[in-house]
Amino acid sequence: MQAFASIKGWARELMDIMLLFIGLGVLVQIIFGSNNVGFFSGITSNLMAFVTELGSGGFVGLIALLVIISVFTKRATA
Repeated sequence: MQAFASIKGWARELMDIMLLFIGLGVLVQIIFGSNNVGFFSGITSNLMAFVTELGSGGFVGLIALLVIISVFTKRATA
């Protein structure tokens, strides 16, 4: 069981790092524009497509958003 706890810890840290890169990419695109950056070029368009898809889903989109938020905010207490 200790191995699973270790793997879950690594996965959480990796997810935190990826979320930081997403935030950094959005910030870079806001400051420099979407055409001037190479690595972060599609982040805002992908985020907008994701939000549009959730918005067009109506109540199902709201439920999906709540599930996604709960996955990202769920932390182990022990």
